[in-house]
Amino acid sequence: MSTPTIGVLALQGDVREHVAILESCGVEAVRVRRPEELDRVDAIVLPGGESTTIGKLLVTFGVLEPLQKRVRDGMPTFGSCAGMILLAHRVLDGTSDQMGVGGLDMTVRRNAFGRQIDSFEADLAWQPDRSSLHAVFIRAPWVEAAGPAVETLASVSTGPAAGRIVAVRQGPLLATAFHPELTGDPRVHELFVSMVREHV
Repeated sequence: MSTPTIGVLALQGDVREHVAILESCGVEAVRVRRPEELDRVDAIVLPGGESTTIGKLLVTFGVLEPLQKRVRDGMPTFGSCAGMILLAHRVLDGTSDQMGVGGLDMTVRRNAFGRQIDSFEADLAWQPDRSSLHAVFIRAPWVEAAGPAVETLASVSTGPAAGRIVAVRQGPLLATAFHPELTGDPRVHELFVSMVREHV
């Protein structure tokens, strides 16, 4: 079996951490900043950061339209935090010039859990293996509403945000409101790699 090449959008966010954990999962991980680099990958990770800034940088680097097309054509894509916002069809509390990639039939609320000072950690019920998953939330979104094709993978179980959806999958697309690259637990990335291998 050939080794898939997974890109990490390298415009902002935890690029190095995503690359390291993907490589530990047995795939080739490369940084993507230009359309020609996007052309060479089988899948891509959209890391956290500031979603409006990333959207503008996608335009500046000429990557937005090629990325939108690859996602429409079925390229496996994983978005964490800001990446989840970029993949959502609809964004609440976004800016007037908010740009996205689309692909996931869901509505997300930007900065739903509050500002940077409201960042927190929580244990989630991770549905794919029915176990507990420790998650780090930093100025995170949540899923306000999801279409019938969207599968919920994790929700917040306690506190004022109990029941809010924070991880989803729709076909070859995966998104989390939290940062799995920061905990050392590879299960989210392992799931994405398995999705990529199925696709490739």
